[in-house]
Amino acid sequence: MAPLRCLMRLLLLVLVFALGPAAGLRRRLLALQSLVEAEELAEELWGAGLPGDLPELEPECRRLLAAFAEGSAALTDCLGRRARPVRLCQACNLQYRHLLAQYGNIARAVGNSSESHNCAKSILTSDRLQIVVTLSEFFNETWEAANCANCLKNSSEGLSNSTVVFLDLFNKSLTCFEHNLQGQTIYVSPNNYTEVCKNCNETYRMLNDLYNNLQRMNSQGGESGHSAHLCIDVEDAMNITRKLWSRTFNCSLPCSDTVPVIAVSSFILFLPIVFYLSSFLHSKQKKRILILPKRIQSNASLVNIQEKYS
Repeated sequence: MAPLRCLMRLLLLVLVFALGPAAGLRRRLLALQSLVEAEELAEELWGAGLPGDLPELEPECRRLLAAFAEGSAALTDCLGRRARPVRLCQACNLQYRHLLAQYGNIARAVGNSSESHNCAKSILTSDRLQIVVTLSEFFNETWEAANCANCLKNSSEGLSNSTVVFLDLFNKSLTCFEHNLQGQTIYVSPNNYTEVCKNCNETYRMLNDLYNNLQRMNSQGGESGHSAHLCIDVEDAMNITRKLWSRTFNCSLPCSDTVPVIAVSSFILFLPIVFYLSSFLHSKQKKRILILPKRIQSNASLVNIQEKYS
């Protein structure tokens, strides 16, 4: 307590010298009275057992904050490592769910001492920057932008059945590509991937058809119940496969509707020819029908005239 009193007296001397001899007696008395009141208030706080180094958080709140910090670091590490190729929804689902739980613990927690030390208030809204809230919003927005809910079951406990089937076909396609590339002889041109196109055509077609079906299902709200794009893991996997198939290997997927399309196109192409030909034949036949009676009538008139003058 002695150091505090010495500090108060030192402040008093500073005020006295600052006011100077020209200052009125009333000012000096007011300054002295204020300093005495401050010293008495400090003595009361000290007597109440208030420590000199005030803690900012209760121990329980500090533990919750440390858990959230560790969860944020783990999720950030997972997102960074799974950025390319994109495997966020498959690999980081557990870390994201843990972080949601840790944030929920902070939002619901109350400190041990009193309601005034509410952990949610102390950690989430005690300053303008609100780091914990900002971090939580960033992770939620990233997860929603990736549409990871469309890869997971409704309970988010694992991948949906359709996603598992798709990823299995995706892995089979990549394995087929790799196997047929290794099987090429050294005499084949590096840009000639005929074997890949021929041997992997069926696997790629099944993968492409499944992806299109998933898109149609998702537009109507599929297994996950979310109507939006497919999750980023599935989209990135399909983009990689299509680039390899069309750009790298220069393969093409034959269309199953080629014969009907050719038949309809041929019919439409020959339709004008049939129309003009039928019109031409019909008009010519009509001319013959009109001219024939005139010839018969003229011949009959000529016979009558000849009989009249004979």
